[in-house]
Amino acid sequence: MNEQLSAPAPFSFELFPPRSPAAEESLYETIRVLAAAGPDFISVTYGANGSSRDRSLAVLRHLLERTGVSPLAHLTCVGSSHAEASRLVREFLEAGVTDFLALRGDPPKGLSEGEPFLGDLGSAAELVQLIDRVQAEREQYDIVPSRGSQRAGVLRRPRRRVRIAVAAFPNGHPRDTRQNQDIDSLLAKQTAGATFAITQLFFHAEDYLGFVARARAGGVTMPILPGLMPVTSPARLLRTLELSDERMPRELARDLERAASPEEQFAVGVDHATRLAGEVLAGGAPGLHLYTLNRHRAAMAVLEGVGLIPSPSPAQTPPVQTPPARPENHIEETI
Repeated sequence: MNEQLSAPAPFSFELFPPRSPAAEESLYETIRVLAAAGPDFISVTYGANGSSRDRSLAVLRHLLERTGVSPLAHLTCVGSSHAEASRLVREFLEAGVTDFLALRGDPPKGLSEGEPFLGDLGSAAELVQLIDRVQAEREQYDIVPSRGSQRAGVLRRPRRRVRIAVAAFPNGHPRDTRQNQDIDSLLAKQTAGATFAITQLFFHAEDYLGFVARARAGGVTMPILPGLMPVTSPARLLRTLELSDERMPRELARDLERAASPEEQFAVGVDHATRLAGEVLAGGAPGLHLYTLNRHRAAMAVLEGVGLIPSPSPAQTPPVQTPPARPENHIEETI
């Protein structure tokens, strides 16, 4: 009896819109490499209060027109009216984008939690409902004449639902310390129509695996993708911890500090992320979502390390890419 080989786990990437012509050129080269790897989707972040709206849409259109990869658009609802959010969703749908990551978003600059800044949509769950409703309203059904008549009676083909992802927080939301609030929030998003979740960053496999176990016990059934990022410098690690409020990965921090060069730091960060990816996949993760910081080398090395893509020949290996000092990325966004 022949053994059936299981299909490799799917993977996906996150990008953020470029802020300059030089960054745009570099990003499109990164997209070319990432798309060639065959990801399930590539997500594009959306700045607070629509600050990167046009640039985000340009990257999404580039993915649609220049690659065969499904783009996934981040959307935030803080500070938006119901009409504004509906108009934005329609704009993305008209552009051909049918996959979304629904996020609550951060408070506007200068304001804090509890102040009247939320607008009409107070949660990511409400944004999930709005996305699904707007898509349903604009869906053009194919109308087919019924048999024996060209006018009387029609058959309507059912619409294809959009994919709507939401954020998940393995170690709890940094702004909410209520017990089990992370699971309750995720369950509410699922009930609203979310089809899968992507976690914020974490550095220990037990954080993700324990969270998934609690979510399943709490009634969450949708797939929960682990969000990983190879951290390849001490400065990047400190910035990541500041944004995500994660606990310090002491072994990684120690090894990054001891590394004698950027190349050695790169190897340390990739090795840690590869081991982490292997552990969560072995524990049942349905795939991997990699935060790239608009650089492809580290993300590709992790996928090679866990066997999801083939390793390149030595002649194809590019030099280390230094990430920007302060990128705009998913870990800065909230439910």
